[in-house]
Parts: sequence; C-alpha cells; structure tokens
Amino acid sequence: MPEMTLAATTVQVDDEGYMTDPAEWTPEIAEAMAREEGLDALTDRHWVVVNFAREDYQAKGETPGLRRISKRAGVPTKELYQLFPGGPGKKVARIAGLPKPKGCV
Repeated sequence: MPEMTLAATTVQVDDEGYMTDPAEWTPEIAEAMAREEGLDALTDRHWVVVNFAREDYQAKGETPGLRRISKRAGVPTKELYQLFPGGPGKKVARIAGLPKPKGCV
C-alpha cells in the first residue's frame, strides 16, 4: 500500500491519496493535506466542515456527501464550494483523513 509523509508523519494512503486509516489523522496532517489541495490555511469554517465529516464518519461508518454536510453541519452548499473549490466532497474527505465519498468519480 502506498505511503505519504505529511506533517512529519508517514501515513498509509490508497492509490488516489486518501488515507486508509482515519485513526492516523491529526490536525497537522489536515493542514498539510489542505496545502496539497491548494488551500492556504484552514479557517474556523473549514474546521466546522472537517470536524463534522470526521464525527459523522465515526457515527455512520461512511464519508458524508455534500448534501449531508450542508444539512447537518449548517454550511450551505454554495459556501462549501467557496471553502473547498474544485470538488468539495473529495477535498473534505482527503483533509479529514477519510475514504473518498461514495458517488464521487
């Protein structure tokens, strides 16, 4: 299985760069992933989304989609696209250390 070093930590990832063990995730890894995704820094609003996605994954066992994030985390879809431009579902999952969401190509 491929490995990636982020924030001085080596983590296991799949062929697309998604972490395979969410337990290896740290906030520092999230910041490093965000930079890889083209985001300069994670704001409080980014963290609302990332923390919701991780909590929801722990409760449901699957990565939440945009609709669920929007409805349950209280972050409108339009804002999700502003916070995570160019594919918010995939970016949220990578930054949160979660598997790629179902339905994303």
